[in-house]
Order: sequence, then structure tokens, then C-alpha cells
Amino acid sequence: MTRNKPQFTIGVEEEYLLVDKETRALVVDPPKSLLAECEELLGGQVTTELLQSQIEVGTKVCQNVQEAREDLAKLRKSIIEVTDRHGIAPIASSTHPFSHWSEQKHTQKDRYESLTAEMQGAARRLVICGMHVHVGINDDPLRIDLMNQAAYFLPHLLALSCSSPFWNGNDTGLKSYRLTIFDALPRTGLPEKFQSYAEYERHVEIMINAGVIEDSTKIWWDLRPSARFPTLETRIMDVCTRVDDAVALAAMLVCIMRMLYRLRLANQRWRTYTPMLVRENRWRAMRYSFDEGLIDFAKGEIVPFDELLDEILDLTYEDARALGCEAEVASVRDILSRGTSAHRQLKAHELSTAAGSTREEALIAVVDTLVADTAEGL
Repeated sequence: MTRNKPQFTIGVEEEYLLVDKETRALVVDPPKSLLAECEELLGGQVTTELLQSQIEVGTKVCQNVQEAREDLAKLRKSIIEVTDRHGIAPIASSTHPFSHWSEQKHTQKDRYESLTAEMQGAARRLVICGMHVHVGINDDPLRIDLMNQAAYFLPHLLALSCSSPFWNGNDTGLKSYRLTIFDALPRTGLPEKFQSYAEYERHVEIMINAGVIEDSTKIWWDLRPSARFPTLETRIMDVCTRVDDAVALAAMLVCIMRMLYRLRLANQRWRTYTPMLVRENRWRAMRYSFDEGLIDFAKGEIVPFDELLDEILDLTYEDARALGCEAEVASVRDILSRGTSAHRQLKAHELSTAAGSTREEALIAVVDTLVADTAEGL
């Protein structure tokens, strides 16, 4: 059925925004020494991002969910300690509540300068952060097969990760506004469906030969075969403000992948649905998070999210047990009871406003909530 049994290793990449601890605004021009100090502590596990007010970390290749949590917590804690010495704090939020994109400076790096030159205004607005989760699937044909099937679950993962309700000081009415910004770029959104890995490679080769992209790293789908690693990389999620939420979603994702592989071994498979239907759930997750449910395609009706989540957890129970992450997967229910980062940001804004705060003070209160939640549980 497959040449290689999947390893189901895990790697998590997180992007953070850097805020001034006094003003709570984004740090437009952080000290040059900051990244060097982070690199001294973390080596190649930390890097720059498109904007100087961003920083990215990535775990090592982790054999299980517990190892991923330990490494991710270490990375967050190290970034917090280094930035604190400069009067700066990281926030694991996919947008900043009030800082404006036009005020940010781009990182001087060939890749970023090329991106900005090509994408123009669409790239200049990318003051957004995400969480990317790699699952080790060391068989190319299997990666394509699982990508086709796993696309169904992408809106569910997004709904549980939302952390971008504000943009330029305004409540957007969306729980994940980040994707409205990112979707302005080409080669984003739901992944295409392919019959084989060879077909996928042919399509990528056409774009490379045409000079549109240098390689497949410029394909930014919500889920893609990684160009650098033998993994499937899920990119749809907002960055989770609380580390425990990030770990819970990484655990849920790897269990979904294992469940799909297990079905394949039994000559079964998850039904693939048209992009039109999955895209509708994607929009609902962006707009409402889990508040208004998603469409159950088999029933042809909107179903409360907690029911859909229970079904997923039941389907993957055997896989969570096999991977030793039952507790982490079960904790996704805590997100429903506590709310996503987007819910907590909106609540902080509401409470501050009700207490008589000005518009600016209420937005600062949101940043304070993000700073505290980013450091919680480390």
C-alpha cells in the first residue's frame, strides 16, 4: 500500500509579534542585537520573518506530542526572556489589535524583498502570524493521498485556533481576520486535489519552468507537502496564544493523519468533498470560530461544533491512544469552554470598555491579555 510506514513525527513553527511593553504597539525597529541573542540561546530554531516586528521559532523534529510541548515551551520562554531585557514582549496573536501595517519595516533579506517586489501592496499588509504544524509522512504518494482527504478537517482546526479579531484598531467581526489578508496572495487557500504525487510534481514543474515560482516553497496552501521535509505541513491555523492550545491542536492533527492512514490500510478512505463545500466551512470558521457550527456535508445541515468535535475525537480515539496523547487531544474541549484567543481578546476589550476605558485603553487591555496568555503555562 505504501513504501514506508509514516513516522508521524511532529514539528511546530510559530510566528510572534513583538510589542513595546510601554506603549503596547508593535516594535517597528527592534534592536539589532535581539535576534543575535535569541540565536545564541536557540541556534537555528529562531529566525526573522517578513517584518522586523515579527519573529519565528520552530521546534526540532519531535517523536511525540509531549516532546513537542516541551520544546515549544522552551522556545517561547527563551524569546520572552530575551525580549524582556529590551523592554519588548512577544504576543502569539495572528494580528495586532491596533498597530497599522503601513508603519512596519520589512526585514532586509533577498527572499522578503523579492516577495514584496512581486506581490506589492498584498505583501506590504502581511502583519499576520500563523502556526504551521508538520506531520512526518515519509512517502510521497501517501502525502498527496492524505492531503486530499485531510482538507475536510482544515476548517475545524481553524475554528479552534482563531486569534485575529482586530485589525488596525477595529473589531473586524471575524474571529480569524488573518486569512482575509493572506488570501490576497496567489497560491493560497485550500489545497488542490491530485491523483498522484507525479501529477502534483508536473503542476509544480510547469510553474517553475514558467518562471512564476522558484520552487514549491512559494505554494502557500492551507495544507501542502513540505518542500524541505518529508512532511505534510498544515498552515491554516492562526497562532494559538496559549501554548496548551497549540499543543492540543497539534495532537489532534497528528491523530487525524494517523486515522486516515489507518483507514487506508483497511482499504477505506475518508470521503473527499468539493472545494466549494469545504470553502464554505472555512469561511464559517473565519467568521464565527466555533460559535455557529459548521456544515455536516452528509446531513446537509449546520451542526453545533461541539457535536462535530466529539465525532472527530471518537474517530481518532484509537490513534490518540496509540500515539500516547489522549490527554492532549482531549484538552481541545477546554478551548470550547474557555474560548479561543479571539474570544478572550474580544472579552478583554468588552470588559475594559464597560469599565469606562477609552478606545485606546481598551485596545491596550487586549494587548496586555495577549502578553499574559502567551507566557501562561511555560
